[in-house]
Amino acid sequence: MRKSVLNLVALLVLALALGSSAGTPSHAIADEWTRVFVNGQLVPVRFNDGDSFRVQGGPLAGSQCRLGGFNTLESFGPAHQWGDWHPYELFVIAKQALANGRRGTWHCTTDGNRDGYGRLLMDCPDLAMSHISQGLAMAYMVDDSPTRPEYIRAQREAIENRRGMWAHGVPDYVMTSVHSADEDPSREHHYNRLISTHDGHSESMQHNDTYAECAWVCNDEIRADERAVEASARRVREDATLAPLAADVPNYQLLEMVRRYARLGELPEYTPSALAEPLRARLASERTSGQLGQTRTERGSCMIAVPFGRWYGRERATCLRGHGTAPDGTRWSHASH
Repeated sequence: MRKSVLNLVALLVLALALGSSAGTPSHAIADEWTRVFVNGQLVPVRFNDGDSFRVQGGPLAGSQCRLGGFNTLESFGPAHQWGDWHPYELFVIAKQALANGRRGTWHCTTDGNRDGYGRLLMDCPDLAMSHISQGLAMAYMVDDSPTRPEYIRAQREAIENRRGMWAHGVPDYVMTSVHSADEDPSREHHYNRLISTHDGHSESMQHNDTYAECAWVCNDEIRADERAVEASARRVREDATLAPLAADVPNYQLLEMVRRYARLGELPEYTPSALAEPLRARLASERTSGQLGQTRTERGSCMIAVPFGRWYGRERATCLRGHGTAPDGTRWSHASH
């Protein structure tokens, strides 16, 4: 199975490399443009990766755009690892997300807001659903907020069917950025970004660590007993006092409230204020009695530490070339898979 995936990806990566080469004729470059309706107006765009593009025409021409609600894996090299995946296999999935974006016709809206990197923020629900349902992207919010229920339903279905990035393991959190302390010594704290696979919220894992180039940084996950979490959430739905307060809370959000308390003794920021205190009291009692089960610590997802200036071109880091390296330091071998 893995050899066939690698063969397919090798062809895809080769096609993408040929399409972006300096000697490509102008008509071939034009073929890479994708039709996107932005606020109802059809414009050509060029995808940089699976979750960003640059507008090529119309009043927003030249705008670099970040597509909200989902996140694709980094496509600058074999940069991610979790479960039984080799980083190069996940790199292939990142390239598949790029190809999926390029070959569709999508519908996006923007209110003109920009992210911290100056990119215009776009909402493209049809592209998000296409990516997420195929396991080419994960549902994502930039803060401790739950993502759209339809995105989580699509992601859960992709996970259950082991599609795309979920075929060889599902961590509680996927690490999507790594920041070494020497990037900006003036900062008091530095962070690595983590995205929850349960509700799409993101967290900043604060630290003051300095990472060597090409070092693998892994997240140690505190994982809850999912059966105990589900049983506790059912008891909330059955409780005469709590049930009315949680009536408008989707199941996936209630599960995350219980899960977060079981893991860390706290509730998500999005917990309704009327529900927060009585739910906290109940979960504290269940935690003391053992009804929330036992937590365990496991290695979750990993990401490679490479400064931005070493992602591309002649200065590209050695570990991003070829098949890259795995977190244990071994190199990819066709014979080993």
